Amino acid sequence: MGFFKSLFHKITNRAEIDWDVIEADLIAADLGVRGAMEIVDELKDLGRKITAEDVIDAARKHIAQRLPKTCPLPQKRTDGKPCVILVVGVNGVGKTTSSAKLALWMKNQGHSVLLAAADTFRAAAVEQLERWGEKIDIPVVRGNVNADPSSVCFTAHQKAIAQKTDFLICDTAGRLHTRHNLMEELAKIRRVIAKNDESAPHVTLLVVDATTGSNALQQAKEFHKACPLDGLIVTKLDGSGRGGIIVAIHEQLKIPTAFVGTGEEAKAFAPFDAEAFVNEMI
Repeated sequence: MGFFKSLFHKITNRAEIDWDVIEADLIAADLGVRGAMEIVDELKDLGRKITAEDVIDAARKHIAQRLPKTCPLPQKRTDGKPCVILVVGVNGVGKTTSSAKLALWMKNQGHSVLLAAADTFRAAAVEQLERWGEKIDIPVVRGNVNADPSSVCFTAHQKAIAQKTDFLICDTAGRLHTRHNLMEELAKIRRVIAKNDESAPHVTLLVVDATTGSNALQQAKEFHKACPLDGLIVTKLDGSGRGGIIVAIHEQLKIPTAFVGTGEEAKAFAPFDAEAFVNEMI
């Protein structure tokens, strides 16, 4: 990804360090104002001529210290009941695709999976998930157009229980994080699912687009208020120079990144690896 390649070139062979440029570039990588200032202060404290390698090392150290080594991933339940996963997020972040990729990843781990097409207000989303289901050979439960999303999740959950499916993944409708009524709908989905199993849903994952930068942090804040988040799925990380948002969200909200998407292909999806992220982003 090379977030700081341009910064590296700006510093190399320069007689004087422009601290404002360094700080601005760090902020542009979505490490946040506080994080950028901390890195700059650490560099200044070295008390000697700063090299491009110093900047890279300081940024890498800063990020590594603030990210958990691993994120707890959804686990198969020991009581034989389905683990219910809600996938939430705003429109256009790759939520439906991420739901399908997550389902395939779990299938490849040897688990049985069922998908619920709970984005009932957008027919294209239901059709998209069904096409994915056919492609990856995973069944999809759908409702009628404009059906209550809660009823789709409820029905899918009942089916998953009856079939002793390991994981149920509910692809919810994209919603603006500023719309109170849409956020309340998520709370309703949670309440309805709990009628089948009071411990459900068990995992809620927010899908964010790495290219949206600091806006992803605001989305995480608002969704976290409406329905407690357990982790992130970060999409478009391959085309982003701003993956530092992963650091900012974890540092401010303590929400770890669970999975990352790095392309359109089904296989371009994997659990988040903090060490690999730090090595690749710089």
